[in-house]
Amino acid sequence: MLRTADPGWGRDQWRPLPERRSTQMTRLTEFDWSSLVYVGVFLGVLMTFEGIRQLVSRSESLSEARNRRMRMIAAGTSTEELLRLLKPGRERWQLQGLPFFGTLPADLRKAGLMIRPGLFMMLAGGGAAVLALATSTALPAWLAAGPALLLCIVAPVIWVRVLRDRRMAALVAQLPEALDLMARGLTVGHPLNATIASVASDMKDPVATEFGVMIDQISYGDDLVDAVMDLAERTGLEDARYLAVAVAIQHGTGGNLARVLDTLAKVIRDRMAMRRRIKAISAEGRLTSIFLSCLPLVILGATSITAPGYYVDVSGDPLFRPFAIVVAVLVVANFLIMRRLVNFRI
Repeated sequence: MLRTADPGWGRDQWRPLPERRSTQMTRLTEFDWSSLVYVGVFLGVLMTFEGIRQLVSRSESLSEARNRRMRMIAAGTSTEELLRLLKPGRERWQLQGLPFFGTLPADLRKAGLMIRPGLFMMLAGGGAAVLALATSTALPAWLAAGPALLLCIVAPVIWVRVLRDRRMAALVAQLPEALDLMARGLTVGHPLNATIASVASDMKDPVATEFGVMIDQISYGDDLVDAVMDLAERTGLEDARYLAVAVAIQHGTGGNLARVLDTLAKVIRDRMAMRRRIKAISAEGRLTSIFLSCLPLVILGATSITAPGYYVDVSGDPLFRPFAIVVAVLVVANFLIMRRLVNFRI
């Protein structure tokens, strides 16, 4: 049976030998460069995904230390370095007056992220600039700047606040167990410093690292009351302020601190149960507020898609802009009022 030869192979066979070798080397070089480019893109995407995964997932295996501070101590970190990393200073924030970015240093500290606020904003601004330049070829500059700012500046700040709320909620949930452990230690005769150290070494993050910072402050020369007060100011939790007041009163006047800690742990548990109960009771109201707040936007989008000229045809009327401003103000006021009605502080 006859075989049909490859057309490209036949052309190369009828060429002179030097030209044929040159053509083959050119093809080999193009293949090598394209393969290197593909491999580089694959490695870059893989490293980016792995970095994001390690940054977002803060889980640890059972073979590792219980908390971040104990891992740092096992690695040979000194007390001064621990305080510098886990208890950052209170330097002045340049964007403190802005409503959305003014609390960024406190949010990063409460979220457990050790990145500086200036570096965070620099990376976010650089990412927004790169994204805006990349999309400016297909979109106008003013239209490309909006998604870039939203994805690279607003979204990271919201993500930090989500991590902050999640970590503070975990700290409140662990605080009664920490107080019970301290109360049992005081009952058997251990000093208060030893009970705080047992919490820092036996429990997990975030309460272990926060109590460990107190131990590091005390060992570095700070007073016990000042260290507990710094814990309350650093976390901003009302339950931590109760603990600081109890320790301050016991330090100044004396008393049965173990009983006070038992009572405080019971109060915190009751407050948590009350929050869950109120959240379950107000679930219908919160869902109604979300529905009523999103309904005008849904109607606006659906009308613009189904009938594009519904608003455009009357946009030139002198009364269109005042009425549009009034409607927008009413929608925002509805959202704020409904949020205030279903948002309870316990």
